[in-house]
Amino acid sequence: MARDPYTVLGVTRDASDSEIQKAFRRLAKKSHPDLFPGDKKAEDRFKELNTANDIIGDPAKRARFDRGELDASGAEVRQNPFARGGGRAGPGGGFAGGHPGAGQGAGGFGFEDLSDLFGGMFRGGGGPGGMGGGFQQAEDTRFKLEVDFADAATGAKRRVTMPDGKSLDVGIPAGISDGQTIRLKGQGTQQGGDALVEIRIKPDPIYRREGRDIHVELPISLGEAVMGGKAEVPTVHGPVTVSIPKGANSGTRLRLKGKGISATKREAAGDAYVTLKVMLPKAPDAELEEFVKSWSAKKPYNPRA
Repeated sequence: MARDPYTVLGVTRDASDSEIQKAFRRLAKKSHPDLFPGDKKAEDRFKELNTANDIIGDPAKRARFDRGELDASGAEVRQNPFARGGGRAGPGGGFAGGHPGAGQGAGGFGFEDLSDLFGGMFRGGGGPGGMGGGFQQAEDTRFKLEVDFADAATGAKRRVTMPDGKSLDVGIPAGISDGQTIRLKGQGTQQGGDALVEIRIKPDPIYRREGRDIHVELPISLGEAVMGGKAEVPTVHGPVTVSIPKGANSGTRLRLKGKGISATKREAAGDAYVTLKVMLPKAPDAELEEFVKSWSAKKPYNPRA
């Protein structure tokens, strides 16, 4: 049984949207399957975090969950068609306008209730005399597809298996956003229904997207920062060698044209921005300390001036 999404993300029910997103990003970084290869529990934990964020990280879904319309797994909660009231009726108990007697039958049902009740009977199809045949309405099949950040950035094809065992090839367009839905006409499990594929993009510990640009941090050594050099940087299109300028500081940004989100027929390719981050050795180095002490005494400067 799925756990309460607020509990999963460790936030209160009155948490703001930004607090929920911060909690999700923090936990997702710690639980990313790449950090625990082969660990099934870590993989399950990561999926649970994504499910929780999919529900309460989306304001519309969060509101529905809080109203009891969605359960902790994100599935629809079936409403009782025999329940009276239900908040749909106005003072008259039927339509919202509350016209006297307009929306209420002898048994206390509003027209909407009766429509739901009998509509469900007719949609089942195959009743006596073929009554269901004329009223049957094909339903769409909805499911989610989780993809890597790079696949969403550059485009890809993924094969998915439908609940009825049927396989579908889903084309993921370059630059698709998290939560977007791809409609495959006529490919649902019911004849005439569509398949609606909601794309969920896995959080990535390296890349960050802004529009069609992608940002990545590149750690460099003290020697590379002072003397310059060359280093390999990961991009969604593969590794690229960049030149580090002499005297580079943390925060120095390099631009890799066209190495962001792939181009489409309508939009040009984005760029990749590489932010340099100077990293000192992890272990204390007495020789480096002595050199810096001597150098600083001879050539003082104020970086905050």
